[in-house]
Amino acid sequence: MDAHLVAGISDALLEEGACSVDVADAEAGTRRESPIFGEPGSETEIAFGLNRVVALFPADGDVCAAVERAAVSSGFAGMPACRITDVEEQDWVRMTQSQFDPIRISDRLWIVPSWHVPPDAAALNITLDPGLAFGTGSHPTTRLCLDWLEERLSPTQSVIDYGCGSGILAIAAGKLGAARVCGIDIDEQAVISSRYNAARNGVTAEFTNAEAPLPPPADIVIANILANPLKVLAPLLARLTLPGGYVVLSGILSAQAAEMVAIYRNWFDMEPATIEQGWVRLTGSRRS
Repeated sequence: MDAHLVAGISDALLEEGACSVDVADAEAGTRRESPIFGEPGSETEIAFGLNRVVALFPADGDVCAAVERAAVSSGFAGMPACRITDVEEQDWVRMTQSQFDPIRISDRLWIVPSWHVPPDAAALNITLDPGLAFGTGSHPTTRLCLDWLEERLSPTQSVIDYGCGSGILAIAAGKLGAARVCGIDIDEQAVISSRYNAARNGVTAEFTNAEAPLPPPADIVIANILANPLKVLAPLLARLTLPGGYVVLSGILSAQAAEMVAIYRNWFDMEPATIEQGWVRLTGSRRS
């Protein structure tokens, strides 16, 4: 399906009774795969060159008729090529859990879903389940930040996790001995999830909404968000970082790193970038 038809057919399928609609790259896994990294403030169209649209319908409906009506109303010249498959009833909780295994960050730091026994009981094990807030340790940007904390955090240092998501970085900082930990997020669900996850892991940390009064500046400010928000937040993150402290940034693509370094050099002495699977971590030391 061509990109210009995706939004229309997706909306039309929902209007025809689809429970959900998913759009994926029809050429994923081939040389013609075209990744899209949309983020706030970008004008990227969320559609691939060639798209596969999957709609989930109740079993008792006339799916063929619904798809045909959706195609007509969204501008298709005839019925699009489609395939109907029955989805068998399964234990969806168990199936979802099977996709998440313990993640080894280092010899002493693991991320462990609650339904697994920790592979190393003597390690610093963070219990964390997939939820509504981002951050399970599986994404390269999260691992890059966890690596930095594991290698460079000192027990006397304070940490602010800006854009805390699930709270994973704040919790890791607490487990690694940070003197004070604070997490901040614009999403109230993230704040709730972070508080729950911190308590579950026995970590003392403060989590607040971004609209609340800011905490005191910290030795380390870590922000695993996306490039556009990080550009906007640069002056704020600089104010939150103590002189001589560090800012740690991730959620940045390789092609975005140079621009980000140029912005943050207004306040920080920037270190060489660390790259994993096309994602970048940037670190800078706050000038007095």
